Amino acid sequence: MKNLLLLVMLIAPAILSAKGDLVKITISGAGLATPIETTSPEIGLFNIFSGPGVTVNRVEQTEGFIIDWSKGKAAQRQGEHYEVTFYEGCRTNLSNCRPIEPSIVYKVFYDKEGYVYLPGKDDEAFKFNHAMWHGHNLEGNWFQATTAWKNFVAPLLAK
Repeated sequence: MKNLLLLVMLIAPAILSAKGDLVKITISGAGLATPIETTSPEIGLFNIFSGPGVTVNRVEQTEGFIIDWSKGKAAQRQGEHYEVTFYEGCRTNLSNCRPIEPSIVYKVFYDKEGYVYLPGKDDEAFKFNHAMWHGHNLEGNWFQATTAWKNFVAPLLAK
């Protein structure tokens, strides 16, 4: 038993560090001539590995990412939407930080009225969301965005 515990203690930090930092967000669609790209350090505020589906100290989290989870599911949104792509990579040159090249880690859709769509199993964008599954029948639904996300994305879309 002691050996198993020691093995878990040695492996866990390596597994946890395999997740890279959020290093880039791109926004496309909804009539944009070219995609918007930001690498601002502020994007670190929008951790995809937070909220429902994430357990910390055996407690499922109820806050985080870009969705105001407390408001519950919203009605379907019609019209054009922005595709928001989150990339992970390394902000440092540490050898244990992977991947070195930014890679797509998550996609959602955003309605400029302040709503976020989590792609469901039947959506093309769902295949990119293998790193985080919120569960609870949340995927495939619209939600109100957090004020922090709306304040962050509004100036980008206004350009």
